[in-house]
Amino acid sequence: MGHDAISTDLQHYLRQSREGLLRALDGLGEYDVRKPMTPSGTNLLGLVKHLTDVEASYLGACIGRPAPVTLPWVEDGSIWDGADMWARSDESRDYLVGLYRAAAAHSDASIEEVDLGAPAYVDWWREGRRETTFGHLLVRVVAETAQHAGHADILRESIDGRGGRDHDDVGDDAYWVAYLAKIQSAADAFR
Repeated sequence: MGHDAISTDLQHYLRQSREGLLRALDGLGEYDVRKPMTPSGTNLLGLVKHLTDVEASYLGACIGRPAPVTLPWVEDGSIWDGADMWARSDESRDYLVGLYRAAAAHSDASIEEVDLGAPAYVDWWREGRRETTFGHLLVRVVAETAQHAGHADILRESIDGRGGRDHDDVGDDAYWVAYLAKIQSAADAFR
């Protein structure tokens, strides 16, 4: 069963993206992790909530290994109305991050135990595409998690100027002001 060099690499990048996603929440208050930051409502805690379902579904239920978590927004069907993309006031950060960590641990076990070629079934995909493989779903989850971790990094930077884990390693505040001015100057040439 399961764990080969490709799986190991994919799991490494998935874990790295998960860490980046959760790091974006560090040090922020409840309001800042919940507030909509884009016209479509994207917010930090909503990204965590969404990716909880992504992992629990694709790397759990779709391969016949349901995750040991109950996701109320899936159970009641409100996921189809976007309830996976924002945190209700009665859903604490600790609760949602805990669900995400539990889903991630279950996904890691699947990655270590299931062959990439193992059959998978996604019942909400259109007819003719529903049958797939665990490997296909794993690549999808790695890509989606990396994409949303990037979104989280940008959202975090929009809140307090802190983006990425190497921000301080690159330069101090004066460095970033000068760097931004250089980029703005290049853009201004096209006004």
